This record gives sequence, structure tokens and C-alpha cells, in this order.
Amino acid sequence: MAALDELERAFRGARRDPAFRKELQGYLRDYAGRPTPLTFARRLSQTIGRGVRIYLKREDLLHTGAHKINNALGQALLAVRMKKRRLIAETGAGQHGVATATVAALFGLECDVFMGEEDMERQALNVFRMRLLGATVRPVTAGTKTLKDACSEAIRDWVTNVRTTHYCIGSVVGPHPYPWMVRVFQSVIGQEARRQMLATVGRLPDYAVACVGGGSNAIGLFAPFARDQRVKLIGVEAGGRGSAPGANAATIVHGSPGVLHGMFSYLLQDRAGQILPTHSVAAGLDYPGVGPEHAYYRRLGRATYVAVSDREALQACELLAKTEGILPAIEPAHALAYVAKAARTWPRGSIILIGLSGRGDKDVGTMAKHLGHGRTPAHV
Repeated sequence: MAALDELERAFRGARRDPAFRKELQGYLRDYAGRPTPLTFARRLSQTIGRGVRIYLKREDLLHTGAHKINNALGQALLAVRMKKRRLIAETGAGQHGVATATVAALFGLECDVFMGEEDMERQALNVFRMRLLGATVRPVTAGTKTLKDACSEAIRDWVTNVRTTHYCIGSVVGPHPYPWMVRVFQSVIGQEARRQMLATVGRLPDYAVACVGGGSNAIGLFAPFARDQRVKLIGVEAGGRGSAPGANAATIVHGSPGVLHGMFSYLLQDRAGQILPTHSVAAGLDYPGVGPEHAYYRRLGRATYVAVSDREALQACELLAKTEGILPAIEPAHALAYVAKAARTWPRGSIILIGLSGRGDKDVGTMAKHLGHGRTPAHV
């Protein structure tokens, strides 16, 4: 609690400090590449039909290839402000690990990234990127060897070394103030998208859709639209191989309230409160919990949460690549897959905003393995 109290005081002070906000905005603009474009997906819209207009918020075009850099920059500046010289992080898909290693190199900080052994195998490219950036990647062999276990190991390290170390959590999960702090840093996504929709289309979208694992890209997109009741918010979780326990990572769709990693939220757990194994072809969604603000949106009825299967998400990667020349990460492909299916039943002429949270370079091997086309990962 002392570590969390220290972090909350530092974050509240930084938020009130115009110099901190100006410095962060400068790095987001000049280093990360903000604002990101809002792209009208013309051919995808035509393919779906019914006069829908689909717009993509292009976080995939940021430095490091995903939205994770927004939060990593904010937390790294906060760590420097707190005089912490070491960053640690957990990562599943590797994108948050890459972002944390990147900002550690930028600010001259030591960096250790905890990653489950299973995720290290399926995201080998990002493991190499982190090491090139000077970070130490620490394999996690406990439990399911995925994101949940990486989080647990990072927390253990942080509370042991808190005097010198800042734990840069990558999503809107964990104990307060992390869900709030990460949401603040990621809200730049929705703030920009809101302005861009008004400037480009002349009105707000009918639907805002994003994938949800821990939920940072989704809450970053949703929060600035939360008071606009006419904008329907839809979070898309990892339906995996089916609804059976251990076959998916659809925490809100199939979960129940419980406590994990210092937060009270929806979890995939058994009747005794023990965390169940999860599965998703997307390593970044393979987590048995979800950010508590998403649980709050669900309880309020402000957002709807659905699940999309591995197969549908992989097919959506191919669909966007062939219609728009954009290769998405498998994580946001879950949102694309849901829109491709559901928009055919939505009102004609609907305007749809999709958070494209990352690009698919890291997933080409996985796509080749599952989609075929006569190639295997060894040929890619």
C-alpha cells in the first residue's frame, strides 16, 4: 500500500503540473507520432454493404506499432519524476514490453520485462526487439506461462525493489491508481478520434468498437465518448475455441466478479474463486481478468461486451489486408470481425469507429500457421 500511495501522490501531482503535461504532449507528438490518422475504410465498408461507413483509428501507425507507447511514455516520465531508475513491465503480445523497453532506452533507464514462456514462443519477434533495445526479458514458467503469470511475477519484483523500481503496468488492470492512470494516458486515442470524427464526418459515430483483453485501448477509445449516449460502445473479447472453461479469454461474457492482481472486476474463475486457464490466438487478449472500469461500464449498461472466435479474428486479418492493404494485429482483428458480422444487421448508413490498436507484423507467423496459403511459419 505504501508503494501505491506514493505512486498516486506522484501521479496526482504530475497531472496538475503544466510542465509535465507539456513534456508528455511533446514526446507523443515528436517521438510517438501523434496524432494518428483516422482512415476511412472505403472498400471494407463497400464489402459489408448497407451504406455503412467504417473509420479506423490508426494506433498501428505509432512508433513501436501499437497504442502501448502512449501509456509507456507517460509512466516513464512519471518514473523519472519519482527518481526511479529501473522500469519493469509485464507483456503478453510483446507490444507493451517493446514500448517499455523503448522508453527505457529513450530516458536511460534499466528495464526488465516479464513474459510467459508460451507467449515468448509465439511472439519471438517482439522478444528479440526488446533485447535489441537493451531490456532483459525474464521468462515466466509458473502457471499457464502467459500474461496472468507475467503480471504476478512483475508485482513480486516491484514490491521487493520499490525504492528503485517503477512497475509500468500495460493495461487498465491492477490496484488503484493503475486503472485510472493508464486510462488517463490512453484517453488521447478517443480525444483525437472525437475531434477527427467531427471534423471529417460532421458528427459522432453511431458505434465505437474495440478489442478488450485487459482493456487499455478500448477504455482509451471509449472514455471520451462515455457521456455521448447516442454513441454505442462495444468491447470485443477473445472467444477462443468456444465457451467451455479454458477455451477462451472472454472475461465479461463468461466471467463473474472476483479479485485478481489487486482489482475487483470480472474474472474467469471456478466456484472456489480459483483462476481458470485461458486461451486466445491473440497473446495480448489472453488474460483471465478485465479492467474494473470496463466492469463498471458493463454494470451501468453503458457498453456492451461480446466475444469473437479465433477463426473469425484470423479471417478478419485477411479481410482487412485484402480490402484496405492494412495488416492488423490479431487483437484488434477481433473488433473488425465483430463489425463485419454485426454491421449487416445495424441500421443502414451507420457510421462505425474501430480502434485499430496495433499492426500485424508480430503475428505473421501465427497467421501463416492458421490461415495456410501453402506456407508455414518457417517459410515466412
